[in-house]
Amino acid sequence: MAKYGKRTTAAREQFAGKRNVTVDEAVALVKNNAKAKFDETVEISMNLGVDPRHADQMVRGVVALPNGTGKTMRVAVFARDAKAEEAKAAGADIVGAEDLMEIVQSGKIEFDRCIATPDMMPIVGRLGKVLGPRNLMPNPKVGTVTMDVKAAVEAAKGGEVQFKVEKAGVVHAGIGKASFSEDKLVENVRAFIDAVAKAKPAGAKGSYMQKIALSSTMGPGVTISVDSATGN
Repeated sequence: MAKYGKRTTAAREQFAGKRNVTVDEAVALVKNNAKAKFDETVEISMNLGVDPRHADQMVRGVVALPNGTGKTMRVAVFARDAKAEEAKAAGADIVGAEDLMEIVQSGKIEFDRCIATPDMMPIVGRLGKVLGPRNLMPNPKVGTVTMDVKAAVEAAKGGEVQFKVEKAGVVHAGIGKASFSEDKLVENVRAFIDAVAKAKPAGAKGSYMQKIALSSTMGPGVTISVDSATGN
C-alpha cells in the first residue's frame, strides 16, 4: 500500500474533518498547505445538476477574474490583413490563416486560447476534431469569434477564464496561484462561482449547484458550503 510523503500527510491532517466550509476558510486551508517547490495553481471544481447531453442543460461561459489567473496565456488568432495586424499589436502569440491551420493539423498546438474573426470560421471549422476535445474551438458565445480581435486578445491575456461543463456535469478551472493573497483568491473564487450561477441553463431541474471543492495542484481538496458560497 502506497504511503503519503510527510508534506502530503501533514496536509491531510490539516484537512481532516473539514467539510462544507466557507469560501474564506477553504482558501486559507488550500493556500497554507500548498507547499510544493513551484507556485501551485488553486483549482475549483463544481458538480452541477445538469445533463450536458441535452442542449438546454449545457453550461458554458466566460468570466474575467478580478485578480487574473497568474498564468501566462498563449493566444492564437485566425485572421487576415488588418485584423491580423490588430491581433499582433494586441499581444497575440500566433497569428495566421491557412498556415496556422496547417500547424494545428500537424499536432503542434502551442496555445491556450484560440480566437477567430467570423470570416475565418470555414477554415477553423476543419479543425473541430483537434480543437474541440481541448476546449479550444472558437465560439461566439464566449467571445472568441469576433471582429473585435484587440479586446478578445487583451481579455485572454488579462485573466479571462472560459468554462464548459463536462459529460459528468462537472465544471473546473484554475482560479489563481497559491502565491496570491487570501483576499485575492477569495475574490476570484466568488467571481467564478457567481459566473457559473448566472450561466444556469433553462433546462436545469432541481438542485443546480450540488458540490463545490477547492484544491491546489499537489494538495488535497476541501468542500465549500454551497449555501454560503451562493448567499442562500
